Parts: sequence; C-alpha cells; structure tokens
Amino acid sequence: MTRVVGIDPGTLSIDVCGIVDGQLYLDRSWPTAEALSDSAAFIDLLSASGPPDLVVGPSGYGLTLRPAREATEDDLRLAFLAPDGETGGIGGLRTLARRLGASGLPMVYIPGVIHLDTVPEHRKLNRVDLGTADKLCAAVLGIHEQCVRRTHGPQEASFILIELGGAFTAGVAVEKGQIVDGVGGTSGPIGWQAAGALDGEVGFLAGQVTKSALFQGGVTSLLNRTPERDAVGMAAYIEGAVKTVRQLRCSAPSADEIFLSGRHASTAQIRDRMTAELSDIGAVRLLTGSAVHAKQGAEGAALLADGLAGGSRRPLVERMRVREARGTVLDNLLFISPEAARRRLGVEVS
Repeated sequence: MTRVVGIDPGTLSIDVCGIVDGQLYLDRSWPTAEALSDSAAFIDLLSASGPPDLVVGPSGYGLTLRPAREATEDDLRLAFLAPDGETGGIGGLRTLARRLGASGLPMVYIPGVIHLDTVPEHRKLNRVDLGTADKLCAAVLGIHEQCVRRTHGPQEASFILIELGGAFTAGVAVEKGQIVDGVGGTSGPIGWQAAGALDGEVGFLAGQVTKSALFQGGVTSLLNRTPERDAVGMAAYIEGAVKTVRQLRCSAPSADEIFLSGRHASTAQIRDRMTAELSDIGAVRLLTGSAVHAKQGAEGAALLADGLAGGSRRPLVERMRVREARGTVLDNLLFISPEAARRRLGVEVS
C-alpha cells in the first residue's frame, strides 16, 4: 500500500491532496496566511490519517529532486529566490518549507520546468521561471487525465496547460508525455494581480523591482484605478493567455487540446472566450481530477509522489524524467552572471 501526499502552495491558498493505493483520501484547501501562521497544525494534517510514504512539498521555483532533510539554507534561497529578510512574495513560505523538512516527514523537493532535460537548453537562456514546481505538478495531472480519458500511455499525451492563478498567468507545453517548454508567471502574460513580463523600460523607470512588485501591475491594478475599464482588463487577460497557447504550440506541435487550471480557470466568460479563440487548435478543457477542494497542482503533486514512491504512476513519472533533472534556476543567465545572482540571494559562490 502506497500512501502519499502532495502540497501546492499558492498566493491565496495552500492545498493538500493525499492518495492511498490510487484513491484520494485527503482533499483540503487552507488560506495561505492561516496555514503559515499555524504550521504545527498544518504538519499534523499531513499524517492524521496515517504516516505517508512520501510527501511532495512546496518547492517554489524548484530544486533537483532531493529529500527535504538534506536541503541546505542555500538550497532554500535558490528554491524561493529570496535572501534572508526578504518580505515580498509569499511571506513565510520558506519558513514553512524548513519546518516541514525538519518534521521527520519523508518529504522531497522537486524540480521546476527549467531543471528538466526534456526542455532544450536554448529555451532556458536568460530564464529563471519557465514554470514553478507547482506548474510541473499540474502538468502531471494533465498527463494523467488525458491518459485515462483517451486510454493511452503517457508517451502519447500532448497538450498546452494554462494556469490562471490568483496572481499569475503561466503556461506549460507537453509533447508526447514530456514537458518541453514553459512560460512562467513573472515572464508571461498579464496576470490577475501581477504584471507578468515587464517592458525593460518600465523596469528602468521603476528604479528597482522588488519581490513585492512582482505581485502588482495586473488586472486588479487597472480595476483599482479605473473600475470602468473592466472590459479592457479582461481583454488583456484573455488575449495574453491565448497568445501564450499559440506561442507554446510551436514547441508542442502535437498538442490538440488546452487545459486550464488555477483559481480563474472556472470562470465561464474566460473559458468561453478562449474556446472561441482557440478552436483551430482543439478543445479548451478545465483540468479536473478527483479532488473537490484542493487545486490541480496539489493532486498532481500527489500523483507525482505516487510515481516516485513506486506506485502505479511510476511510468508517467519516468516518462517525464523528473529524477534526471539537473542544475539550478540561475545556470542560464546572460543578462547578469549566475555568480552575481547568487550573491544577490546570499548564496555561496563557488
């Protein structure tokens, strides 16, 4: 019997799924602030129904696969891209990850999209965020769902995943069961809260771009300033997502459907307009699994944990080459050097 747990940390909620012998037994969504403020209760939840064999923990921008107990402080700075004292972003998430790692639970950190060797090196240049670890997990659920529905193996799964999150919009391209490209929330289209990819001149005019600034400048910023321009904000939001699908389809030519995940994926207006805009590629589907309360990334993380623990999803995980992930999120920088980025984070420079 394989009992596993997956965790999906988000801007607004932290979601948890548990699977035992392929069946869902844990399905929870906690407000992020509440989970971070009471980490002991959160940790107790993970083993309340029995000790898990493996937990896929909150991994931020990702690390190569490793037990949480072996992760160093430098590893956590690289995973969450924040030096000590940084209050921007999801404040307290690194502390939760550290406490989870020290809890005795068999937790592992997992890669982000940029760590995978199925993504060609040229797509990684000057990129840190091609999709955080939770986007990789949502892609796991997408592969699983398509395999079940179409009754084929992981090597035949191809699609574009668009995450319409509470803050960011991101995308992942899956070609024949492998992630081959991605667009991260901080380098992609406008998000609900976040600006997405910044015009370099805007960065210059801002003078500095803090971690907190990455969570502003999106649709909500427009609505707060000029509520009457809601149609403009929605047009920018939907068109940005549509363009991301078309961009990623270049990397996944076999993709014939689009999955939507995240907090805003269930909004009928968004889904209907994307369906109309993308009918030449294929159906636009809400990514669903067995979970009712937890987000897609949490169930995908549990499926990933099942495969890593030798359960029935092992062929899917092996096809994705998660164990073969290598490097760090800073390895492909040219605009600044990886060494300069390490110093900015307070990470030891070898």
